Amino acid sequence: MGYELSVRRDFVARHFLVGGDWGAENEPHSHHYVIELRLGGDVLNEHGYLVDIVEVERVLDGWVADHRDRLLNDLPAFAGLNPSIEHFCRIAWEGIVPRIRERALLSASVTIWENDIASASYSAPVDGR
Repeated sequence: MGYELSVRRDFVARHFLVGGDWGAENEPHSHHYVIELRLGGDVLNEHGYLVDIVEVERVLDGWVADHRDRLLNDLPAFAGLNPSIEHFCRIAWEGIVPRIRERALLSASVTIWENDIASASYSAPVDGR
């Protein structure tokens, strides 16, 4: 893959883990999350861009606004799921990437850090453009 663009945002949200005994993690608590969206492709457009960063920021900011200060467990995307950081990455990918209107994208990944030392990622090809 030739080019890659990434954009980060941070926000606070709450969750609690279910389905096991994880002590304090079973109680509602907050994380200061950092999300990084990485977009990849081989071809730049007529302006020399892989994708319009203003559009990427608009889409990412909208998604973050929908999750900021929310209890993740209450969101429909987490219905029936343990709100793990792994699930959160996939849910973010599915909520962000399809809204970016650049046909040259070949891949996308979302990494979410729940603190300074723990993160997870979800990556997939961008199909159907």
